[in-house]
Amino acid sequence: MSFSSFEVAQTPNSRLTTTESHDYDLMIVGGGIVGLTLAAALKDSGLTVLLVEAQVTSTAVAKGQAYAIHMLSARIFQGIGIWGKILPHIAKYRQVFLSDAEYPNVVKFQTSDLGGETPELGYVAEHFALLEPLQEFVRTCANVTYLCPATVVSTKTSGDIVTVNIQINGADQVFRTKLMVAADGSKSPLRQAAGIKTKGWKYWQSCIVAFVRPEKSHNYTAYEKFWQSGPFAILPLPGNRCRIVWTAPHEEAKTLCALSDEEFLAELTRRYGHQMGKLELLGERFVFQVQLMQSDRYVLPRLALVGDAAHNCHPVGGQGLNLGIRDAAALAEVIQTAHQQGKDIGNIQILQQYERWRKNENLAILGFTDLLDRIFSNNILPMVIIRRLGLWLMQRIPILKVFALKLMIGFQGRTPQLAQLSLNTNFHGLNNQL
Repeated sequence: MSFSSFEVAQTPNSRLTTTESHDYDLMIVGGGIVGLTLAAALKDSGLTVLLVEAQVTSTAVAKGQAYAIHMLSARIFQGIGIWGKILPHIAKYRQVFLSDAEYPNVVKFQTSDLGGETPELGYVAEHFALLEPLQEFVRTCANVTYLCPATVVSTKTSGDIVTVNIQINGADQVFRTKLMVAADGSKSPLRQAAGIKTKGWKYWQSCIVAFVRPEKSHNYTAYEKFWQSGPFAILPLPGNRCRIVWTAPHEEAKTLCALSDEEFLAELTRRYGHQMGKLELLGERFVFQVQLMQSDRYVLPRLALVGDAAHNCHPVGGQGLNLGIRDAAALAEVIQTAHQQGKDIGNIQILQQYERWRKNENLAILGFTDLLDRIFSNNILPMVIIRRLGLWLMQRIPILKVFALKLMIGFQGRTPQLAQLSLNTNFHGLNNQL
């Protein structure tokens, strides 16, 4: 495999960490949440890690992005040893209300549905609340070198080594590594340079995201309301704020975002409901297009894809970032085990263990979110009957309800060893203490 040359925009105001050696076992390109999680998960692996990030200021931080953090992701962070730094700055939710437009039967998921297996159903975190603790943690890892801003200019594979040309403060430096990991987003230059194809499509919908402060308490409740135009989610945040993720056809989303604050709040309240009283709009609104994407391959010799570089899904159910966190934990486990056994971490047979683990699990979630959106985002009578029958059955058949809940919070599928480390009272105790 040989990567062709490519360039990524670079930002000023550098913070540069260097070592004399330019040889590393592993190079992670992309210092977002997924790339940082992978680096943090390898703290005690015995591997030397180079983390390369092009941007000093995260676009996601600037836009105030926020995410649902599922229980499995929380347990991965706990296994790494960083959860105690994250938890005080995010919000818990202990119940989820699922409904179809004005249909009166609401499915209520609660912690009791899992028989006390978990103290919460999930969390909601703003981007900075995850990014900053991860950055601080990685900077304490003696085996990790963090270059930012730095741009990968070109790569070349020869035998068992990838030679990488990286631009730092306008000057090129040459690094060598056994394995490159692309954590560089949905338009991944590394994936494209490697010639890995993708399948998928852009939806007919866009998402409006905004922060609001309701008059009444959100009571640690998350809502997923399905309307004909698309899903509408309400996620609780600290300070009695909420994050709304409002899906609508492209033109409708643009029109809504262009409304005055008063007009927007009036439309928002119609979908939001009056359960929390009057709403106050906080900050700007942003619109982004929704897409589904799955890479044909997650690995090649000396290359692995994680997070958005490997897959994208519809935001319904808040699955996207959580899939990337699981990718990072799975890849860390596979390559750390290989290293401990004296094996080559960049060997395709080793990397295919990661691909077999994560590709099909991710595909199942991509299919699930796509099906949810298509079944609920319409007013076709047979579909309306089917989905409302499904909600009715979920209310009355506990095993169906528990299966759906476990799928939503990440308890279906293979659990990484990092998450298994926190499947004891320590995780519950830390949550209760904080």
